[in-house]
Amino acid sequence: MPRKAVSRTARLAALPLSFAGRATLGLGKRLGGRPAEEVAAELQAQTAEQLFATLGKLKGGAMKFGQAMSVFESALPEDVAGPYRAALTKLQESAPAMPTRTVHAVLADDLGADWADRFRSFSDQPSAAASIGQVHRAVWKDGRDVAVKIQYPGAGEALLSDLGQLSRLARVLGPLIPGMDVKPLIAELRERVTEELDYRLEAESQQLHAREFAGDTDIVVPRVVAQSGRVLVTEWLEGKPLSQVISDGTRTERDRAGQLLARFLFAGPSRTGLLHADPHPGNFRLVKTGRTAAAWKLGVLDFGTVDRLPGGLPPTIGTSLRLALAGDAGAVYDLLRQENFVRAGITLDPDAVLDYLLPIIEPTRAEQFTFSRPWMRTQAARIADPRSPAYNLGKQLNLPPSYLLIHRVTLSTIGVLCQLGATVRLHEELLRWLPGFAEPEAD
Repeated sequence: MPRKAVSRTARLAALPLSFAGRATLGLGKRLGGRPAEEVAAELQAQTAEQLFATLGKLKGGAMKFGQAMSVFESALPEDVAGPYRAALTKLQESAPAMPTRTVHAVLADDLGADWADRFRSFSDQPSAAASIGQVHRAVWKDGRDVAVKIQYPGAGEALLSDLGQLSRLARVLGPLIPGMDVKPLIAELRERVTEELDYRLEAESQQLHAREFAGDTDIVVPRVVAQSGRVLVTEWLEGKPLSQVISDGTRTERDRAGQLLARFLFAGPSRTGLLHADPHPGNFRLVKTGRTAAAWKLGVLDFGTVDRLPGGLPPTIGTSLRLALAGDAGAVYDLLRQENFVRAGITLDPDAVLDYLLPIIEPTRAEQFTFSRPWMRTQAARIADPRSPAYNLGKQLNLPPSYLLIHRVTLSTIGVLCQLGATVRLHEELLRWLPGFAEPEAD
């Protein structure tokens, strides 16, 4: 095994060992008279710092795993979430940069030895980092400001190695993020590796969105300028990152960003046949194109992971939501059974299934709903508590493979809305964009 691969594996393997060591140290401190709450908070902060520092340094699958988890921190109890919040947010937009000579080598390999002639200027200092690459700001030869996304050499091997190692450690990593089942998340990330490494596919997905949303009053997607091998050049998008809106945005900024994020979640598949499947805050910008909030747009970046939905989101989602809100437990249960959410051989009480769903879909009922961390924590606790009827029922439900990515993206988007604390007219967006949600027209 190459030395770098051994080093990466060792760093990941050290995480649960360090966690166990800290737990032993904490027990000693408690025996020495320190309050349990004080010791727990200290250990949680130290664990968070090491976990996400390690993930950030390793980039690849480790960083992608950290970014995917970052949108779920709003589901954690506040005393646990605090230490994680800052470390998770760092992973959304930053990571240690690769050396300038490596950057130039990749550019020469994929754009040609005369790569510099394609630019009027090129900044060797990266402006952002991603799980498999980093972004540099430059000026294209025609004068356009551009973002140059460069894939890390060996990113594919690192991605597969990290996710394989994390999968083996999933059971031990579980306590690091209380209440979260990380194994399905890692498995789903592994399935998307090949597609995300192919910048040609990413360019096609981004260009399709850019054409569809060209001139849109609410959504802006940078156009693709050039793509070759491990290099993707797109127009530069100026705006306030959603991570900043979350940390210090005004109420108006939060609400506008939340409304547009919800709109893009449902309008994107309807208009393009693709679902943007990496909705962490680092991939979005609030673009202030006018003085009033109504003129602000949501900028969308990074189309490396998409779900292909030629007919848009499945009508079953909208239909089951509509029937659930109407209280038709039997019809909802029949639909879930047809789609294999309730497996053959399993019998559940339709009313119990409806009771399980109603609190989760509460935001779709009201004219507007304010998402919040406390609301998210309440939902997570209800489903994760073994003493809760919702826990036992949830264990018997199935998630069909065709819905896996849709489910993760929806939960992730809700996580971001809760981080924003945004008041959103979600019902309005569903009526407009989600097939099956509106009442069928009478014959």
